[in-house]
Amino acid sequence: MRTRLLPLLIVLMAGMLLALGFPLADRIAGQEQQRVIVDRIDDTARFASLAQYVASRNEARPPAEDERLRALQEELRRYHDLYGIRAGVYYRDRTAMAAAPAGWRAMAGAEGERAFSESLAGRRSHDPAQVWPWQDDRLTVASPVVRDGDVVAVVVTDSPTGAMRSRTLTGWLWLGAGIAAAMTVAVAAAYRLTGWVLRPVRVLDKATHDIATGRLKSRVAAAGGPLELRRLAGSFNEMADNVEDVLEKQRTFVADASHQLRNPLSALLLRIELLRLEAPHAAAEIESVQAEGTRLARVLDDLLDLALAEHSPADLEVTDVARLAAERVASWRPLAEGQDVRLFLSGARAVTGWADPVALSSALDAVVDNAVKFSPQGGEVEVRVAADGGEVTVAVADGGPGLTDEELGRIGDRFWRSGRHQNVSGSGLGLSIVRALLAAGGGRISYERNEPRGLRVTIAVPRNAPEDGGQGVG
Repeated sequence: MRTRLLPLLIVLMAGMLLALGFPLADRIAGQEQQRVIVDRIDDTARFASLAQYVASRNEARPPAEDERLRALQEELRRYHDLYGIRAGVYYRDRTAMAAAPAGWRAMAGAEGERAFSESLAGRRSHDPAQVWPWQDDRLTVASPVVRDGDVVAVVVTDSPTGAMRSRTLTGWLWLGAGIAAAMTVAVAAAYRLTGWVLRPVRVLDKATHDIATGRLKSRVAAAGGPLELRRLAGSFNEMADNVEDVLEKQRTFVADASHQLRNPLSALLLRIELLRLEAPHAAAEIESVQAEGTRLARVLDDLLDLALAEHSPADLEVTDVARLAAERVASWRPLAEGQDVRLFLSGARAVTGWADPVALSSALDAVVDNAVKFSPQGGEVEVRVAADGGEVTVAVADGGPGLTDEELGRIGDRFWRSGRHQNVSGSGLGLSIVRALLAAGGGRISYERNEPRGLRVTIAVPRNAPEDGGQGVG
């Protein structure tokens, strides 16, 4: 869930930061340009104050006015040499009073013409269009020269924008660095936030998985996370308590019923045996009744074993699974040979896992018994031990009739038996008992087809101790 929630939060925060960043970037560029324009306005005002007393265009000027004109020309030249800014003072008819560099005409471009026309109207030219860092434009600013209430000339400056654009770009870089830092902090905060929110969900998911696999003692620690999830954890624990209580009552009932029925059934079987001896003429019918009674006794024994398997805690320890499998194969080999079935062991000869040796032995016995039982004469049953990642597996493969896809989905259900195998003895509880025994210790059992024919049953136990320290509960 974090992989879906975290990107969503990151996208939202990035959108917010960008929504703030673009206006700030525009403001930085605008402030830098406005500072340049204010400086140019001050410069044009100073030049205008010098030019307002040199407004005469007569050939013969008073000596004082000629002196002021030379001073104005010298001031414009030094200004241009020092700052690289072109500046000039122009009469209303657009002829130059003084300009630097010499011969420069400010009205040659559209922007200069617009600024000149606005100043002739007695007002300072409007702010020029924004110059962005990727534009190599210049800034033109004009101010009127007023004498006796009339506009007699116009001062125009034409500034390069390289330094301004560089400062703007620097400001943008600092802004970008700030946004990147804020984004880093936001991502870290989002990661912590999603972890805080989802931690109870992960714990709840693990507890649900444990209960689904038979560890009914698993509970959720209702600490951390939002209040709603803490309440959900409490409700889950209450539900788990109720489920465990119901299952415990069910197991107790099955165990008690099996035990209580076992005694009268044993007495009944004894009476049937005596009746068979006293009535030899009805031996066939009595033997059929006795066989059904024996089958019922086997079902009751399996029910009792299933109830005990689901109720008893697993006594987990480091177990040499390969050695244990070799022992069970050796024990079942005489029976297999009696049915003309070859039973053999392959794979690893020494590999340890974390298991209850007694429960694992019982599980292997049940699986090998089924494999031998359903194998045809002359067939083979292979028991293969292997270490697969974090598990140790024991795969039992036979060459029997196998199961269909639908039957593979139902195998292991209580009392279920394939319709094709009803003539083979059994109660349909053996694999259910195996599953309960394995689940108590964190193990599992799976089924698949064995190519070219038959069934492959795989028992898997963990290689390392479970997180709860080995106190698995069925």
